[in-house]
Order: sequence, then C-alpha cells, then structure tokens
Amino acid sequence: MKKVAIIGAGISGLFIANLFKRNKKYQVNIFERNSLINSKEGYGIQLSVNSIKLLNKIQFDKLENSEKFNPDKINFYSVKNSNKICELNISDFNTENFKYTTLKRSSLINFLKKDLEKEIKFDHTISKIEQQDQIVKISFENNKIYEFDYLIISDGVFSKSKNLLSKNQIEPKFNDTLAIRGIIPSSSNMADKKNISLFLGSNFHYVIYPVSPNGDLNFIAVMKFKLSMDEQKDFSLFNNDNFIRKILEKVPHLNKEFFDSINDLKIYPVFVSHDFFEVNNNNIHLIGDAFFAFSPSFAQGASQSIEGAYELFENIENDTESNFFRNRVDKIKMVNNRSKFNQFAFHLSNPLTTLLRNIFLKRLVKNKRFLEAYLGKIYKN
Repeated sequence: MKKVAIIGAGISGLFIANLFKRNKKYQVNIFERNSLINSKEGYGIQLSVNSIKLLNKIQFDKLENSEKFNPDKINFYSVKNSNKICELNISDFNTENFKYTTLKRSSLINFLKKDLEKEIKFDHTISKIEQQDQIVKISFENNKIYEFDYLIISDGVFSKSKNLLSKNQIEPKFNDTLAIRGIIPSSSNMADKKNISLFLGSNFHYVIYPVSPNGDLNFIAVMKFKLSMDEQKDFSLFNNDNFIRKILEKVPHLNKEFFDSINDLKIYPVFVSHDFFEVNNNNIHLIGDAFFAFSPSFAQGASQSIEGAYELFENIENDTESNFFRNRVDKIKMVNNRSKFNQFAFHLSNPLTTLLRNIFLKRLVKNKRFLEAYLGKIYKN
C-alpha cells in the first residue's frame, strides 16, 4: 500500500484525497496548518462543466439541489449606466449530467471533507521536506516526522511547502488589484437571481450570481488599486474600517447604499503566480494555487484545482507522473492568458475602445466557432 501525504485541506487537496481514499492501493493523510476548516463562509464559486464531470465521480451529483444552482446565461452590463450589452448562453456547454454550477464554497468544502474526518490532521505546519531514495520525509513544527511514498502540495498561493522546495525563489506577485467579496441576501431585489450578471467598468468590474435556488447571491468585484510594499505585507490593513472605507469610496458608480446591502463584505489583495516551479522528483507534486495562481477574471480557480488534482491522480495511478507537470502547464497557460485578457477587456476606460469592445462582444457571444475555441477548450477536459 502506497502512503500519500497531502499538505493543505483546500478544494484541490480534499478532492484528490477523496480519489485516493476510494482506491485500496493508497493510504492518505491530509495535513492542515489551521485548527479547523472554515466551512461557514458563504462566498460563492463557479464550476464549469469540466470540473462537474470530475466531481460527479465522487457523487457530487447526489448533493442536495438546494445547495447548488445552474445558471443559463452570463448577462453583460455597463457599470456606468447599467445598460445591458449582450448575453452569453453558458448552458450551451452543458450536457444532461454535467452543467455549469454555482454554489457556496462552504457547500463544496463540506461535501469534500465529509468522508475524510479520520484522514485530516490539524495544527500541522510543515518545516522541512527531505528525499531519501523513493521515500519523502516530512517534518512539522510540532516536532512530528512522517515518511510517505508521495507528497502532494496544495497549500495555496502562499505555499510554505513550495517555498521550502524552491528556497523562496518562486513567490507570488501582487496583481495591482483588489477583490471585494460579499453576500447579497435573498430578500434583496438588486440583481437577476437566475443568471450571472457581469458589470464592466473603468479599471473595475463586478459579478453577481445566485449560489442556491433560494435567491442568495454572491458578489465579487475586481478593482485596480496600487499598494505599497508595506501595505502588501500588512494583511491586518484589510480589517481596518478606515482603509476599507477609503477603498469603497474609489469604486466607480456604486453608492454607499449598495455596499450597505451586502453582508460579510471583505477585501483582499490579489496575488498571482508569475512563473511555474517544477519539482525534479516524481514523488512530489504541486496542485491548485500552489501549482499556479491566476487572476479571478475567468472564474476557473476552483475548476482548475479540481481538474489538476484529477490529472495528477490519474498519472500516479498509471505510473506516468513525469507527464503531469508539462501537461498541466499547457492547460494553465491557456487559462492564465484568458484571465489576463478578460481583466484587460473588462476594465477598459477609453470611451472609444469601450464602444468597440461592446460591439465585438455582441458578435462574439453568438459566434460558435469563437466560443468553442475560447471557452470549449477550457470547459472540456
């Protein structure tokens, strides 16, 4: 029986742990630095059909319908005047069993961890990684040491495990953007509760979408914003009421009443990867944001975490681990390029270029060949 260690109990780590647990050839342990997994936050995520197909392999399709939603369209609007620009039928990529899905991140986390209570070891912060022949030796700050056949690193964009291996040579960079998140309660009449609403503005865009059939809506905005090096390192700053007020005052065309109606409003600096790190060892692999983190403007963070985890599991199963890194890099480069292009297009500020963008958008959302190339290559694994 092969022993597998997973560092980090996020979406990618929990998903691949489920895959290993269902195979009697493996014994899996998940090491989480925190004392618990936060499964109460109601912020939403979007899952395209590529990830739903994979999640259904561990019975995601049995999750209560009250906890997930299947929007049909993405409606594009102008932030400036709220006029509708066009609409994209994302349901065109659906099949009978695999549909574009939105839900609360907590609902997915609760689903992924429900069969893994015995496998998760909390309060374990990694301190050292050593390779001895085909065995990976892992040391933790609580002085515990374990040996495994495989080490899978999924501890996020600020991965300490990755830093230990790379000697801090591959660190994320601030993307000169802030993400503003919140929940719009079902009692609100602020937005379409059946579809995804995407508002495009000057150096700013925001998205509102349903996360369940009961009408709760997720709000996420991405805004260009410069931070000094000291501000980038001071995460307590984003809990400072004066600083938050300063940021919200800079949001274009959205008034104080709009934000007062949003619950659990939080602001985060967006950090992204600028390069890939390849571990020269077929027993150690990175997945999720530890592998590569991109901007949230293509809504593929969770889906790619799931897809990458499944690809790694299949490679380990088939003794083709050496193929994993290069194949994953090729897919992530496509997603990253689209994420950067989306953010550029969504944030145009010149009136002429904005007008031209809107004209092209109206045409492109009806062009099946373009949609298959731009979205289909990502949504179909």
